[in-house]
Amino acid sequence: MIKDKMNKLNQSERILIAASKCISSRGYANVSLRDIANEAGVVLSQLNYYYKNKEGLFIEVVKMMIKKYLIQIEECLKREVSPKKRVVALIKYFKDLLKYNPELFKLLYDFTGLALWTPKFKNLLNNLFKELSNIIEKYILNTIQIKNIKGYSPKSLSRFILGSMFGTAIQILLADEEDLSETLDLVEILFE
Repeated sequence: MIKDKMNKLNQSERILIAASKCISSRGYANVSLRDIANEAGVVLSQLNYYYKNKEGLFIEVVKMMIKKYLIQIEECLKREVSPKKRVVALIKYFKDLLKYNPELFKLLYDFTGLALWTPKFKNLLNNLFKELSNIIEKYILNTIQIKNIKGYSPKSLSRFILGSMFGTAIQILLADEEDLSETLDLVEILFE
């Protein structure tokens, strides 16, 4: 009985990881359930058994991606003591992710496009952006006064920072130029 649960868990995880890999390398629209099953080393019916359909599987991939983003960013910010160092750490996190794991950004952008048309994805992605904004607000903005931008709430500023960073990141991915990554450093200007 325990062995059966372990096998199911391992297969389920393998399927999620395979789906994430396929989508991030080829895009949502270019991936079939058969591609994912082949990548995971399982029969196609296993995908339906664990996730019901393509949307169910992709929702779980989104949840996995969201969890990964939230944990990584919060850990990155927790390690630093001052708001200024946290901003630098956040910028470094984005730069490192773009350089060493751009697939995670590609997944995010692919699912964000899908979220514009699918309510289930819309709620998941909206919650991700709210949570990321809350993390920035909690670890950076609630502990300082920004002199040059008075009149704006920490929540508005955190959303501005997040939007600027994700917008810049997509430009970097599309342009395929590392020089654009210095644009992320501009977020530091807010804290000088």
